[in-house]
Amino acid sequence: MPIEFAPPKYVVIVNTVQARIEDGVYGPGAALPSETALMGEFGVSRPTVVRALEMLRRDGWIESQQGKGRFVRGKPTHRVMPAHAAVLLAGEVDGRVRLVDARQVRAPARVAWALGVPEGAPVMLRRWMTVVDGVGPVELCTAYVPPQVARGTRIGEPELLREGLMRHLASRKQIQFDQATQRISARPATTEESRLLQVARRACMLTMLLTLFDRQRRAVVTLDVIMPPSRRELADGFSLA
Repeated sequence: MPIEFAPPKYVVIVNTVQARIEDGVYGPGAALPSETALMGEFGVSRPTVVRALEMLRRDGWIESQQGKGRFVRGKPTHRVMPAHAAVLLAGEVDGRVRLVDARQVRAPARVAWALGVPEGAPVMLRRWMTVVDGVGPVELCTAYVPPQVARGTRIGEPELLREGLMRHLASRKQIQFDQATQRISARPATTEESRLLQVARRACMLTMLLTLFDRQRRAVVTLDVIMPPSRRELADGFSLA
């Protein structure tokens, strides 16, 4: 059964602007309506408009020019999925993976922002760890899924998903994944993370927030990944043409 839930307001703006660019309403080089105009059209606050525009800029649909505004670049060209993201999404298929937890929790602020839900809203958590022989734990991945997406799946069950999370959702919920965004940063490890990853308490860690969207531009799942930098390297390649 297809999932049914209203997309967040910023997603409505993103979808609308993308559709207008694809239909030629906003042609390449054209100036977008101002933030104030978009606030009035969609009945939302300025932070909601800014978030939508930042997502469009990050995905290559528009560009910002200091003191002039935002302008259309056109529909972005397809980009090959980075290798580290492909490995991460294979997840539980990897024989080195150990399932750590699976239950319902309250969405922390970082996750709520990514999924477009209120902070503290119920979400399904699924956490696993990748361990490499001779190296030790190399990453701890926590997937958060809205309950309406998780319903009718095995996401809350304490067994590995042999087909991987993405394929499991696609087969059980007929979700058609379309795009993803990732944010990479660093922070100290929590006490629990230090214990699981076998690192010093409050050791500096790499983090990646990977959010997957369906074809309606709805955030379906977000993965919060933490990695000891001494055991993990993120590498990518891309065309400059």
